[in-house]
Amino acid sequence: MNISHNHFRQALGRTPFHDRIVALSKTENWATWNCYKVPRVVDKLSTEYFAVRSGCAVMDLTPMEKYRISGKDARAYLDRLLTRDLSNLRPGRVTYVVWCNDDGKVIDDGTLFQLDESTYRLCAQHHQFDWLLMSASGFDVQVEVETHDVAALAVQGPTSYSVLTAAGIDGLDDLKPFGIKDLQCNGMPVTVSRTGYTGDLGYELWVDPEHAEPIWDAIFGVQGQYDIHAMGLDALEMVRIEAGFIMPGFDFNTADETIRAGYDRSPYEVGLGWVVNLDKGHFCGRKALMAEKEHPARRRLTKLVVEGNKPVGEAFIYAGKNGKLVGEIKCTIWSPILKANLSLADIDCVKGRLPENLWARFDYQRELKWRTAWARCHAQTKPFYSPEHKSATPPARF
Repeated sequence: MNISHNHFRQALGRTPFHDRIVALSKTENWATWNCYKVPRVVDKLSTEYFAVRSGCAVMDLTPMEKYRISGKDARAYLDRLLTRDLSNLRPGRVTYVVWCNDDGKVIDDGTLFQLDESTYRLCAQHHQFDWLLMSASGFDVQVEVETHDVAALAVQGPTSYSVLTAAGIDGLDDLKPFGIKDLQCNGMPVTVSRTGYTGDLGYELWVDPEHAEPIWDAIFGVQGQYDIHAMGLDALEMVRIEAGFIMPGFDFNTADETIRAGYDRSPYEVGLGWVVNLDKGHFCGRKALMAEKEHPARRRLTKLVVEGNKPVGEAFIYAGKNGKLVGEIKCTIWSPILKANLSLADIDCVKGRLPENLWARFDYQRELKWRTAWARCHAQTKPFYSPEHKSATPPARF
């Protein structure tokens, strides 16, 4: 590998789509994601949000950590690593997974793609290469980082199917949610998965970096027929909360980053008990999770609808107005489409149940004067937003 001696002069990497995003940027509002420079907002936050919910939004996913796992023991290795039963996973399918340390605390979550009989791709929010290598001891398996070798785009929204079809990608009609297909876009190979982090109809495209800009141009080349917008991290934050998706390291502490005892969380405590299968055989953290399941939950990451239209921001949760402090809000947005304050909150349980009569106490500023307000909260288990069109196969044409 030929490494320039001046590499330090560019602190952040540029994805293969970077120049296209720069050409569209009207904000110069950038952030860091896994050592890459990525946009928070490309044009306007409202435009990007509504592109996901009523049109088509395109987001650069290249910085996502991507690992290729292959070899004779690949399935056995993954069964040992992950909490989920993988017996129903087959080539051409994707599943959502989490993995824990020996104490049953979440290290990270991600999506697992089975590419063929013995080859998988694991995508994660955070760097996991060290943990994956340590966990591979004793298995005939190869774990390779392919983060920088695979360019990725999320194409999301009600018209995403129509946009990709108009861009020259055929074969999406029978692609079901969590399915994968190797297709072509104007003669260029592209792997398409019907996955996403928006809770809406959407796809993720996985391509060779040399085809990144031509694929981008093919998608935005149908701009006259459809309303298409590049999307940044801020709009993604809004729609993922609406969908009820959690983000390790932001909504709760991951086990590998936690310093103080008791600040990390198990899958049961963050609402991921449904991806834990204690009957599948041994996996990392199984013994601790079996013991935990025998006792009432001590806390729970909970979806809350907060009454009122004041921005909640950071807030504490009380059992009763002026009652006992029982939790805190971890993330919150005002949902334009639902016209409600939506939050995820870490709340202490009483004998495994959430306290009744939950209230948020928060501060807000009006004309440079800070005020304290109380708002009633309503817990729910289902996603805040889950449109029927996201799972239709084939999707509706527009």
